[in-house]
Amino acid sequence: MNAKLTGIPETLLIPLWARAKEGEMPNPIMRDTKASKMLTEIDYDFSKFEKSWLSQLGVAIRTMLLDNAVSFFLEQNPEAVVINLGAGLDTRHERLGAKNIDWYELDVPESIALRRKFFKETPRYHFVEKSMLEESWMEEINDEGRPVLLIAEGLFMYFSEEELRPLFSTLVKRFPEAEVLFEMLPPIMVGKSKHHDSLSKMEQAPEFKWGLKESRDLEQWEPEIRFQREWNYYDYYKSRWKWFGYIARFPLLRAKMACRIVNLRFV
Repeated sequence: MNAKLTGIPETLLIPLWARAKEGEMPNPIMRDTKASKMLTEIDYDFSKFEKSWLSQLGVAIRTMLLDNAVSFFLEQNPEAVVINLGAGLDTRHERLGAKNIDWYELDVPESIALRRKFFKETPRYHFVEKSMLEESWMEEINDEGRPVLLIAEGLFMYFSEEELRPLFSTLVKRFPEAEVLFEMLPPIMVGKSKHHDSLSKMEQAPEFKWGLKESRDLEQWEPEIRFQREWNYYDYYKSRWKWFGYIARFPLLRAKMACRIVNLRFV
């Protein structure tokens, strides 16, 4: 199966590879058998990522952190609606056994077309073929006042603050009281995708355009945004980060280098 993707859509193949690769480790952080199966069926040169151990580890930890956070939210809100922005080939819906949850996978048409090769929609599992910047996708969400969880994994960093601010402004109005879980890059990585251990292997690698040193600064974007908590990748599986982890956790550098999962709430 040929994956004819370029730019941001092509980046979905990196976490797919990383999740499958992590499952081959002696003591994996997480396992994703669906990712391993998809990897064998997609015609793409995944060997280019073989030495990208930082990406593999980062994806494994962010997957674990998001799985835990999403599971906790669903335990507290069993009638919730989940919206996965930039879904790519994410397998979380299947991995968490969320078949009784109204779950929406949102992505651009070429990414959803590939997703349809491996996943099937059901009355409660929906695919939306639109960019997150197209406000019309929100009209397709049937939340009926139920709790809403928005997930953005490996997504926001490819968009500028000028693009993200209007998005958040619309989200807080359309989904009041929703929670958001997303990956935040540190500003030190903005403009440096050519130095990234996996993105740099792509022919048309997109650039990192956004990242904040302080996640609480998002509260200044809209009065309805509240910072809840965050999880720094480098605080987990410390031995596997090797020398890089010591640098990233060094007190004077910690805030500048923190890749993390951020949890927001709209009020």
